Amino acid sequence: MPRDVTVIVDGRPITAPDGATLASAMLGAGVTHFRTSVTGAPRAPVCGMGVCFECRVTVDGRPHQRSCLIPCTDGMRVETSPNGIAAWAPPPDIVHDTRRCDVAVVGGGPAGIAAAVAASEAGARVIVIDQGMRPGGQIWRHRDAAALPNVARKWLARLGGERGGASPEWLARSTVFDARVGDDIVLRLTGEGARGCAEVRARRVVIATGARELLLPFDGWTLPGVMGVGGAQALLKGGMAVRGKRVVVAGSGPLLLPVAAALSRAGARVTFVAEQAPIAQAAAFAAGLWSHPAKLWQAAAYGASVRGARIRFGTWVRSAEGDQSRVARARLTDGRRARTVPCDLLCASYGFVPAVELARLIGCDIERGRVAVDALQRTSVPNVWCAGEPTGVAGEAAALVEGRIAGLDAAGDEALARSARLQRARDGWRRFGERLTDAFRPRDEVRRLASDSTVVCRCEDVRRESLDPSWSVRQAKLYTRVTMGPCQGMVCGAACTSLFGWSSGTVRPPIGGTEVARLG
Repeated sequence: MPRDVTVIVDGRPITAPDGATLASAMLGAGVTHFRTSVTGAPRAPVCGMGVCFECRVTVDGRPHQRSCLIPCTDGMRVETSPNGIAAWAPPPDIVHDTRRCDVAVVGGGPAGIAAAVAASEAGARVIVIDQGMRPGGQIWRHRDAAALPNVARKWLARLGGERGGASPEWLARSTVFDARVGDDIVLRLTGEGARGCAEVRARRVVIATGARELLLPFDGWTLPGVMGVGGAQALLKGGMAVRGKRVVVAGSGPLLLPVAAALSRAGARVTFVAEQAPIAQAAAFAAGLWSHPAKLWQAAAYGASVRGARIRFGTWVRSAEGDQSRVARARLTDGRRARTVPCDLLCASYGFVPAVELARLIGCDIERGRVAVDALQRTSVPNVWCAGEPTGVAGEAAALVEGRIAGLDAAGDEALARSARLQRARDGWRRFGERLTDAFRPRDEVRRLASDSTVVCRCEDVRRESLDPSWSVRQAKLYTRVTMGPCQGMVCGAACTSLFGWSSGTVRPPIGGTEVARLG
């Protein structure tokens, strides 16, 4: 049984389970004002996984720390906004050390774990780089491994060397912010866990950086208490208390019901689940799951877990309302009529966007927003593989198969990587992913919900009325700083593509941000 720890937030002690994330603990304790935006508005966590930068606070004198990535420790002192005026504390010393390996895996979710296990069991020296506190990524995020499904526990056991031989080296709370390709591939690292290692030099690299939520702007989406569906899941797994809270879950895709069910099991009152896809479209997708009956049973079980909620198809969030400090109501519509639903939390997102920034920085070909790979998960860059959601979102089973193929081939076992069984499984899950994307693609009404006064870029508070659709991304950056804030366009980039059809701009280091001391 994990013990509780005490964290001091703005002089007030709050308790949290040891190992809970700071963002989850603060939200559970009723803190809604984490930082102040550039125009003075209160902000709170949205993505729960280090992407949006909305949860920044000052921790033990160090400002601008993403609280969703920080584990609570006893006596930690936290200050919320305005976090830029906190007393400065020098950062811990950075050791400029280099680690070497045969295969470096970037990302510690199912694809990264499968790649690391396959490569290490094939005899390669493997290093895994991941920003999480422990293996699993977002889909297997956990504080207690006993709560994970059997398949996750089995892969984590293999990652720990259960089958004998050397287990991969794990660099937790570390992020790649720069990379260069030469005789070796050099990955430069940032993050708390990377303070003893400045870079990793690898002969081969597997990119398994996953995906992030597609967050589309609507009036009120910056209110504290409005977060992504996956963000709510991540924060709940991180220890967020939701008992008694009224919750609306909205958006698109098969994540809605599992998250609604998890919130309900944790004691929340899930009152409404709104899926923007028409019911006929969703039913057609479900009918195509005859080859995956387990997923149908899962969906039925999740639906039973939220019996008290209204579940509506062809319905989406029009706006969020409340006072400046928190959300109080969600306005939903089916395009003909609107309804207002009271809520304490509004979870709204529209599927996922493959995280391809590192692949683009290295020079990999990108097609339709995904990393282009061949049958062995090889990219267009020699000695670089990619697996999982950067190649297309299809779920954990697809990620495990692709990760295994990539890891085997990267370790030199091409014959096993080409085995008919693995190739059939990979192709089948890819087809599933294509059907998933087509069935739950956001409708035009959802993609263009932003009014003139809606904030599009959360980091810089750039509103829709300040952006001219005739501009290029470069012009928009120069005129308004859109996509140039701390998140580097990881949230508003997709929003601008949705609103204006803008393509992604150039990618240059640092990706994801880093300390100035590491840029030399």
